[in-house]
Amino acid sequence: MGLDLSISELALPLKHPFKIARGEETLARTAVFRVRHAGIEGVGEATPIERYHESIASVRAYFEANPPRSDDPFRLEDLLPETIPAAAREGLDLALHDLIGKFLGKPLYALLGLDPSATPVTSFTIGIADPETTLRKLAEIGDHPVLKIKLGLGSQREQIETIAAIRDRYTGTIRIDANEGWSVQEAIAILRELERFEIEFCEQPIPAGNPAGLRAVREATRVPIVTDEDSLTARDLPRLIGCVDGINIKLAKTGGIRGALAMVHTARALGMKIMLGCMVESAIAATAAAHLSPLVDWADLDGPFLTADDPFSGVTYSHGKLILPDAPGLGVRERVAA
Repeated sequence: MGLDLSISELALPLKHPFKIARGEETLARTAVFRVRHAGIEGVGEATPIERYHESIASVRAYFEANPPRSDDPFRLEDLLPETIPAAAREGLDLALHDLIGKFLGKPLYALLGLDPSATPVTSFTIGIADPETTLRKLAEIGDHPVLKIKLGLGSQREQIETIAAIRDRYTGTIRIDANEGWSVQEAIAILRELERFEIEFCEQPIPAGNPAGLRAVREATRVPIVTDEDSLTARDLPRLIGCVDGINIKLAKTGGIRGALAMVHTARALGMKIMLGCMVESAIAATAAAHLSPLVDWADLDGPFLTADDPFSGVTYSHGKLILPDAPGLGVRERVAA
């Protein structure tokens, strides 16, 4: 009984154009992994990131040239070496964890020894848009308790006025994410202006690769600083000691569950807070990440909120709180077409 691996492309149209400091998209494309063994199928998802020179084509090409190293799905050390590129490893990692959970009849959170009731509330992300569109999106969101607002484009005044307009209508928690869109000086100036709006934290204010710049921003403002592009894997964290308040973990960057767990434990050892994030992806990857969420302080697992036609279901939400499926493995199901 070997491992049968297949990879297919999934197109996910978005409810609204999603714009950040680096670009805009109306359609997300991911890769769905299916691993079959002993009559059981495990499902995973890879979300390649163009910034790191990954694509669905590169994911497929990797496994065409490098088939899985073992026929035993439990041999994770052999099957998921760090030499596999992150997106390709993520897809296989998630599918194997789903397969193992189904084989054992246990949800992933149970395999990890986690309490499914200890999940956090996720934020809902609003991409960069003109003031009218931003406020219309805010009205659609209603009373969701945590928002993450994308910044990093436009003048300093325009960005500050965006947050002011939102805060004028919204009393919940606000997080912001500049996606590397500011210089150190811009970040300090903008964040000082935003302090009065009770911002929970700012994610990746400046371009990655400048820990000293992050430290300067952190020391100059009362808004806590969290990294994303600066914290891809556990190996990135020691250089950030004293420079940030927390990190963002994404399965697409860590290469799946195993890499994310290593990052969680490293961050805790270094005294850092943790957010668990996602890409624009289907319920497969978002649900896999949600199973880890009892380990973290903050969640930003809103991928299923952003897509218009997700063929999979899994994690659900109760006023923003993540509700984990209790089915074996990831607990993800394919929706039946009407």
